[in-house]
Amino acid sequence: MTGGLRRVLFLSHSHAFRAFRVGSHHYARELARRGAEVVHLSTPISHVHRRLGRVSHSEESRVPRGPHRDRDGVTHLVPRTTMPTPFGTLTAGRALRQHGIDTRFDAVLIDQPLLWDDSVRGLSDRLVYRPTDLYPAGVKARMQKDIIAAADGVTATSGEVLRGLGPLRQPHLVVGNGVDTEHFVASAESERSDVCIYVGALDRRFDWQQVCAWAQARPRVRFVVVGPSPEPPVPLPENIELPGGVAYSTLPTLLHSARVGMLPLSDDPLNAGRSPMKLYEYLAAGLSVVARETPVLSDDVSAGLFTYSDEGTAIAALDDALSHASPNVAGVGRARQQSWSTKTDLLVDFVLKLPRR
Repeated sequence: MTGGLRRVLFLSHSHAFRAFRVGSHHYARELARRGAEVVHLSTPISHVHRRLGRVSHSEESRVPRGPHRDRDGVTHLVPRTTMPTPFGTLTAGRALRQHGIDTRFDAVLIDQPLLWDDSVRGLSDRLVYRPTDLYPAGVKARMQKDIIAAADGVTATSGEVLRGLGPLRQPHLVVGNGVDTEHFVASAESERSDVCIYVGALDRRFDWQQVCAWAQARPRVRFVVVGPSPEPPVPLPENIELPGGVAYSTLPTLLHSARVGMLPLSDDPLNAGRSPMKLYEYLAAGLSVVARETPVLSDDVSAGLFTYSDEGTAIAALDDALSHASPNVAGVGRARQQSWSTKTDLLVDFVLKLPRR
């Protein structure tokens, strides 16, 4: 149930027409399935981004122009602009009105600081900031301060992200990322072969050096690194495979072929606050997990999560994950406790208790 949340707007950093799914996509789906009218407005595709090659023609061609209602009933809107946000003239309110979308909502949830403008506060009596990352400096940090000053409540995806905001005057809550459990759980199966897999972005927060070290130390193990346009900065051992990006719909089949899910986080400071969605997707798919230890991620041996703190402990953590029971039934149980349905219950309860302006 959505209570009094009949119309909800998400202002999100990521659109839903690429392989990745982020938290706002899952919350939007859950709320729409419960009967709410949900609009998901994400970061515009700008002419500047196209000219700089940050958005390819093929990627843009997959993104509808104008509102697109998906099978769950969520209306997605990805504006096209000349300048990237926040440097252009487009505002959230103007983007909605241009496409005939009513601009009054029972709640607005924003996770993209760059989508903040003065019109947002007037879209609803309940404004919730839902930070998913650390913004220590720059434009996003400055705009985040403005959002916090205007927001009625804050729900962060990790305790580390919440602490990064500093003292808050308004109600606040940590709601970590969840998992679409039924999408990933496998039917009855036998023990899996020694395949380690990573699925996700291959940016500066991914530790190529660590994956290479694992592959060199365990040459009989296959290491599969799945992500769009992989460009490894180092030569790769022969037992590392790069199949490219995969669709979200086909991801479970790929994960069910592996034994271990990898979260090789680099030493980038922004990794400290991450609540990686892949953790619970791996566990739900029956994998054990090897991950770099962070303030958010630590050992849970009974559930098949093994962490390392440096190069000296990384090989042992990988070996523990490889020797863990397969499929990882205990991990599936932990993942079920983190379903997006449960997370949505927490979010709705929090929003409905906020004072209305």
